[in-house]
Amino acid sequence: MKNKNLIGLFLCSALFILGFSINGNISLYFNISGLLIVFGGTFASTLISFRMEQLRIVAKVMRSAYTTEIKKETEIIEILIDLSIKSRIEGILSLQEKENETSILFLRRALGCLVDGFHSSQIRDILSTEMYFFKLRREDSERILRTIADFFPAFGIIGSVIGLVSMLGGIGDTSIILKAIPVALTSTLYGILFSNYFFLPFAANLRERTNHELLLQKIIMEGVIAIDSEMNSVILKTKLESFLTPSERIEKLVSYRKIKERFNIREETEEGPRVHD
Repeated sequence: MKNKNLIGLFLCSALFILGFSINGNISLYFNISGLLIVFGGTFASTLISFRMEQLRIVAKVMRSAYTTEIKKETEIIEILIDLSIKSRIEGILSLQEKENETSILFLRRALGCLVDGFHSSQIRDILSTEMYFFKLRREDSERILRTIADFFPAFGIIGSVIGLVSMLGGIGDTSIILKAIPVALTSTLYGILFSNYFFLPFAANLRERTNHELLLQKIIMEGVIAIDSEMNSVILKTKLESFLTPSERIEKLVSYRKIKERFNIREETEEGPRVHD
């Protein structure tokens, strides 16, 4: 999936750049003064608005979002089923080995609670709290990205105003006007471009990834609590597959005939439905 995204990004970027260059020289769209105004103003506002620690967290989250692969729901369910079988055969304490091996931090946390003998209600409370604050931290990072995205167009307009003022000040001097026009036009372009081509997509990607990770965490929480209650692995599999879309489930639908046999249902006749004694 990541490779497909990169290919799509490359092709769309190529088309985007082609649109700039097809009717003129692409160098016309590069203006150092406009870049300095837009980037300088945006980053200055960002530094005023947020602490450096928050910005470092956002940078770390974004780097992880584009470099770390998330496991699929089906993979998590398979891991939990394996753990369920292992705990029933070898006991709960045998999961200590899996706790140290697994690379999923939330699953390690859940298994740690399970191995330490926490009650099911305690495990649910601990993991629910962790999920809640995980969501808050991600929403905070997304808010910062969207705020930066709002800064860019604003400073693009400021750059355009600066260019227009320079043009008005250079009336009668063609050379000054020719230098001011690119600043006025490209500043707005840069502001809109970097807002909508980078930071808003960054924020959207982060929200999509957060929702995915929250779903995985919910599956892990329900699976670990079910393991603690020694739920049958077949029942556990059926329960966890409820989190999946119908297309992701590998299951055989029960026929209508079997449903009728199981609940002792008879077909209605012209005389009306038959009632069992």
